Amino acid sequence: MKNLGEKCAVFGVYGKGLDVARLSFFGLFSLQHRGQESSGIATSNGDTLTLHKAMGLVSQVFTDELIKSLKGHIAVGHNRYSTTGGSKVKHAQPMLAAGSSSIQKVLYEDPHPSLHDSVSLSSMPDDGAIALVHNGNLPSTNALEHFLRKKDIDPSDFSDSRMMVEAIAACMRDGVELTKAVKEILPLFTGAYSILIMSRDKLVALRDQCGIRPLALARLNGGYIIASETCAFAPIGAEFVREINAGEMLVIDERGIHSEQVLPPNPKLDIFEFVYFARPDSELLGKSVYEMRKACGIQLAAEYGIEADVVIPVPETAVPAAIGYSQATGIPMEAGLTKNRYIHRTFITPEQHVREQGVKAKLTPLPAIIRGKRVVVMDDSIVRGTTSRQIVAMLFEAGAKEVHFLVSSPPVKFPDFYGIDTPRQGELIAATKSVEEIEQYLRATSLHYLSYEGMIKATGLPENVFSTSCFTGVYPIDICERAKEIRYS
Repeated sequence: MKNLGEKCAVFGVYGKGLDVARLSFFGLFSLQHRGQESSGIATSNGDTLTLHKAMGLVSQVFTDELIKSLKGHIAVGHNRYSTTGGSKVKHAQPMLAAGSSSIQKVLYEDPHPSLHDSVSLSSMPDDGAIALVHNGNLPSTNALEHFLRKKDIDPSDFSDSRMMVEAIAACMRDGVELTKAVKEILPLFTGAYSILIMSRDKLVALRDQCGIRPLALARLNGGYIIASETCAFAPIGAEFVREINAGEMLVIDERGIHSEQVLPPNPKLDIFEFVYFARPDSELLGKSVYEMRKACGIQLAAEYGIEADVVIPVPETAVPAAIGYSQATGIPMEAGLTKNRYIHRTFITPEQHVREQGVKAKLTPLPAIIRGKRVVVMDDSIVRGTTSRQIVAMLFEAGAKEVHFLVSSPPVKFPDFYGIDTPRQGELIAATKSVEEIEQYLRATSLHYLSYEGMIKATGLPENVFSTSCFTGVYPIDICERAKEIRYS
């Protein structure tokens, strides 16, 4: 799959004696695949909240000197890939908000913080300011906007994440303690969210009632780590404890860790986390992402036996499925497409000729592997179809005799409203064309998708624990006024 982004990665640390900023840096580094537009870390030492965030990759945003200046025993970090609000530094996270009216002016002297922001809270009451990071998306923000306007706050230029933190802070300015404020505002959060909120003395984790986006807890040297994916734990030596439950609020402070079920749970993890977004070395719902993707390839082999000479994955998420297909069919797998993984991770606009090259600037075929061969090319999904069509053309140009395009998930027919930056439904090729028509568009020898039943079988889990909205159009959390955008026939 190409040209999809997700917002985003969240990472949190609580632990006296831990270098929380440095741990957050390496945690975010492990979660870079979930967002590559901006990065930020906020810390608290009990008196002061300090924030640094900017556009760019984790390694571009932070220096060793900056990490050393982010002092404290609590931290929240974020990598962003824009969905709501667009790609602007003012939408970068963490987002600060004033939970005390006496520090509002300090926080908002610069409404678009992009560099180092420090807010002294030494003389302020508990929870004088908060920092929030959010993975997910609210398809409707009407309830939040109405609440904020009643509080004389204009949300016109706010992202959904900014509205969330401002609503909690507004409640706190009425004298409500942080965790109670979160519970009071919670009914206004109509959508998907895995959230971390940091005050001067607390770290709060919150997951929507369906647990659409992943969130997991680990231990480290007497402290705690919370991250979007388990792949962030091993690099820092943290020990996985458990996933945070759907509808659960977890509070970590000097008294320890406390859990409360604040919403009735209806677990529905987005199956696209397995298909595409999560790193292969992560675990979701107790299952290996790598093994699930490999099982998709094995299932494809059971559904479609193709006479071919070589299996080639589209780097990188399709590699496990290609391995599974290769092993199940006995057709050898080769790395016939080489990826330049850094081509779009730059702020320099490509020269016009390079832009026109499209996918050729990112993927290079190896003619020695392809020439004269009947090729099975494996990808994890097809969205608009333009990239897939270019890949097919490239393989034929490199000398392939046949190109059979296999997809290790079903057709994507519906847009996502829960945090994946999918196109509008009319731009999804499977929403407007049959499989035969897509095959003709791609100019492939054949095209085969994994069946819906095969995808579920590959997870080793029951269908009812997943949100499969991109494939079925069934949205487990009400998408409110966005429902009118959906066509089912």
